[in-house]
Amino acid sequence: MKIVIAGVGEVGSHLAKMLSGSGHDITVIDTDAKLLADVSSFADVITVEGDATTFSVLRRASVRKCDLYIAVNHVENDNILSAIMAKQLGAKKSIARIDNNEYLEPNNKEMFINMGIDYLFYPEKVAASEVIALLGHTAISEYVDFSNGKLSLVVFRLEASSPLVGRKLSELGGDAAELNYRTVAITRGGQTIIPTGGDSFALGDTVYVIARHNMLQEVMSFSGRADEQVRNLMILGGSRIGVRIASELENEMNIKLVDYNSDKAYRLAELLDKTLIINDDGRNTEAMLEEGLANMDAFVAVTGRSETNILSAMLAKKMGVRKVIAAVENLNYINLAESVGIDAIINKKLVTASNIFRFTMSTDVQAIKCLTGTNAEVLEFIVKPNSPATKKRIRDLNFPSGMIVGGIVRGDKVFIAVGNTEIKAYDRVVVFAMPSAIDKVGAFFN
Repeated sequence: MKIVIAGVGEVGSHLAKMLSGSGHDITVIDTDAKLLADVSSFADVITVEGDATTFSVLRRASVRKCDLYIAVNHVENDNILSAIMAKQLGAKKSIARIDNNEYLEPNNKEMFINMGIDYLFYPEKVAASEVIALLGHTAISEYVDFSNGKLSLVVFRLEASSPLVGRKLSELGGDAAELNYRTVAITRGGQTIIPTGGDSFALGDTVYVIARHNMLQEVMSFSGRADEQVRNLMILGGSRIGVRIASELENEMNIKLVDYNSDKAYRLAELLDKTLIINDDGRNTEAMLEEGLANMDAFVAVTGRSETNILSAMLAKKMGVRKVIAAVENLNYINLAESVGIDAIINKKLVTASNIFRFTMSTDVQAIKCLTGTNAEVLEFIVKPNSPATKKRIRDLNFPSGMIVGGIVRGDKVFIAVGNTEIKAYDRVVVFAMPSAIDKVGAFFN
């Protein structure tokens, strides 16, 4: 697939690296020659220096021949304009990053579609929604719904009190006909494995489980942590993510939002009626303690600096806060953040990749989730009639190593997949896949 990416900041460069590694033909556009040189040093891309809102630059990038145009500049209006221009010049699909929730309202969204933009995505809104979901499930580190909530992926780290520690996977149901949940992967020591029945759980493992919706509470209890209600929340950083979290939750819990910028703090105080806005530096330990950090049920660090978020989250854990979430944009810091006990990591690059990656696949992919802490992905496919997956039982399909079918939704029925399971046309299938298997997965369901 020929893909053009306009804007090679943090998000654009990550997309270029990820998509070029999947064998796509990538062209990147930016006005900054240094950014273009940086991205070409780690990704196989063609670079075009110039303004993506000009016809001459879009023509130099051969937009008229591209299958997918992705506008991810920092300036929202530039993204909208260039995405419209690219579509008019001949791009088959055109998508744009935005930072205005008003554009996503149904009537407004339809206007953009009529102008030629196939998809609008707002990474900060998705990231905020992920944080809100995690605050509702304090025992886990990641949570994703598929097929309108009929199946869920639950990710948690095993504490010393977990009933799973030392037990084999085969002890949790084996290859029975009717399972309620299934462990699809384990991350241990920075390595992710697709486990077999003979593998055992160990203290500190990060466990990935596909479960029926009605079994979520039981699965969450396996972490060894109690799932507790959050009543008092502190947010560090008046970023778009922080503001969205506060605005959606301030009627349900007591929220304190801390930001070091006095002008921003005054604006936030006018915007958020029921949130207490505190103008202070989150790196100041004494100030944070004075503001009641130790009395919080949850702490969310979403400033623009990964280092600040990690350090403040470590302080919150030290003070005994039960649920600690940090935005970590530097991918190299994610393993560090998890190793120091931070409960959950939010990363806008991975949020964006999850939104865009499905447009690059030939198979009918309903959803993709790029997971933090591992380079694996979870995908939801709709199975086409007469596709290879419908010909045999799962155990006989010769799926590539590094891939496992977790669950299947067929109408109102939900199945946790086992070796004897047969996949039928139009099933919704949730698959866990390592990078080595991603390019091969779709062919089974197409």
